[in-house]
Amino acid sequence: MSDDGVPPVPYPCGMRMRPTVSWTPTGDVPAGTTDLEPVADALSAGGVLVLSGAGISTESGIPDYRGEGGSLSRHTPMTYQDFTASAQARRRYWARSHLGWRTFGRARPNAGHRAVAAFGRHGLLSGVITQNVDGLHQAAGSEDVVELHGSLDRVGCLSCGDSIPRRELARRLEEANPGFDPVAAGINPDGDADLTDEQVVDFCVVPCAICGGILKPDVVFFGETVPPRRVEHCRELVDEATSLLVLGSSLTVMSGLRFVRQAALAGKPVLIVNRDATRGDRHALTRIALPLGTALTTVAGELGIPVDGHATA
Repeated sequence: MSDDGVPPVPYPCGMRMRPTVSWTPTGDVPAGTTDLEPVADALSAGGVLVLSGAGISTESGIPDYRGEGGSLSRHTPMTYQDFTASAQARRRYWARSHLGWRTFGRARPNAGHRAVAAFGRHGLLSGVITQNVDGLHQAAGSEDVVELHGSLDRVGCLSCGDSIPRRELARRLEEANPGFDPVAAGINPDGDADLTDEQVVDFCVVPCAICGGILKPDVVFFGETVPPRRVEHCRELVDEATSLLVLGSSLTVMSGLRFVRQAALAGKPVLIVNRDATRGDRHALTRIALPLGTALTTVAGELGIPVDGHATA
């Protein structure tokens, strides 16, 4: 029984895993380059599958987890186990997430997102898998994006399964917490704002309007597993692709690294654009250590593809 009298929600499939939040490069990790020719060549050939991480959204004002100044240096992400077992943890999460949503929801696609969308419009991509929960690929115009870790713009009930738009929950939380407007120290890739315990102690969490159950954002928390059908769909996309282009991911967690390993094992070129070393570098043809917006718009220019403002509001 949790501390508010609500029975804890069983972990899916009975599995309980702690998060992998760090990875230390070893001496045998290849150094990065600034040569974009392999990326241009792969895109020219077509059939490229994009796998993006938090690094592609930093130029939209959303920090990443593990880069310089990443949020893991100052905050530990919520886990599924803590969220479902503790009313205090849920109060802390929803207070921080509610405040963070005000900023997170205003983020707009940057040049990197727009370049990916442009590559897709010109038929060079076989698909896009994103580890991000910000919806910025879709806002930039990319279609059929697989959201590996879900999306913050949806909320579901862990008891009855009802699903509502995030804006509806935001309205209910505003009504339940008039005047809630603390100053946050920062915002994180999951939309969680940095607040102290004192700032969230009086925050009122609202239950499911249908059954009174626990509401959870439609995202995969640390310590939670990605739905098996979603993983299988991504595996199929890797099988169908001619190459895999990783954009802005450290590949620390297995949810993304598994696809890099799958592609490499199948003999498909893996190309990584990430300023820092990644856990997948040893499987890659190359890692380009350049800012994503600069790198992708440069490649687009070389291919004669305009990166325009087709992003939605």
